[in-house]
Amino acid sequence: MEDIYASDYVKRLFDSMAGSYERMNYITSFGFSIRWRKQFIRALGDSSADIQVIDLLSGLGENWTMLTNQFPNARFTALDFSARMCQISQQKYGNRPGITFRILHQDVLQNNLSANQYDVITCAYGLKTFNKEQLSKLAGEVCRILKPGGRFTFIEVSKPRNKLLLFFYRLYLKHTIPILGKLFLGNPDDYRMLWTYTEKFGDASAVQEIFQRYPLDVRFDSYFFGCATGISGIKRH
Repeated sequence: MEDIYASDYVKRLFDSMAGSYERMNYITSFGFSIRWRKQFIRALGDSSADIQVIDLLSGLGENWTMLTNQFPNARFTALDFSARMCQISQQKYGNRPGITFRILHQDVLQNNLSANQYDVITCAYGLKTFNKEQLSKLAGEVCRILKPGGRFTFIEVSKPRNKLLLFFYRLYLKHTIPILGKLFLGNPDDYRMLWTYTEKFGDASAVQEIFQRYPLDVRFDSYFFGCATGISGIKRH
C-alpha cells in the first residue's frame, strides 16, 4: 500500500486537485474556510512595519489578500512543493496590484530558507498531510526560520469532538465530497483522501505537543466547535 504521507504521493495529489481545490475547500467547510482564514490571520494583529512574512504550503494563494491587507509594508514569500499550485497562484496574483509574493517551489521539510529570517509564518490547511515524524521536522523548520520574537499561526480542518456534529461531518466529507469531486475532476478518489487525512489527523492537539518541544510558546486554537483547529504562538528570545 502506498504511503499517503510520502512527498511524491502528496505532490501528485495536490497537483491533480489544483484546478478545483479552492472551490472544494469552500464546499467541504460549508463556506467556513474563508472565515477561518480571516480569523487565524487576524489573530496575528496588524503591522505597518517593514517585516518579512512567509506563507507555508501556500496552495493557490488564498491567504495572500488578507496578509497584504494586514501587513501592507511587509515583504512576502510563499512556499509550496506542488508545481501546479505554484503555477496557478502565480497566474492568479502575479499581476494583481498590491499583491507581490516571491513564490518558492520547494518542500518545506527540505528548503533553502535562511535561519532567523521571518517575522511572521502562516499556514492554512496543510498540517493533515504530515505524519508525526514530519510534523516534528516542520516544527524544527518553523523554529529555525522564524526570528526570535516572531509569530506563527497554523489552521487545519479537524474532527469535532461533539459526536452528533462528527457524525454529520464524517458523512459529508467521506461520502458527499467524493461525489462532488467526481463532478469537478472525474476522479472521486482524490477528494476522498481529504477525509482520510482529516480522520487520521484528528485535531491540532498533537501538533501543539510536538511544537512545544522546541523553544516556541504554543497556543491551541479551535474554530466552530472544533471543525477546524490550529496552533499559534511566538518563538522565544
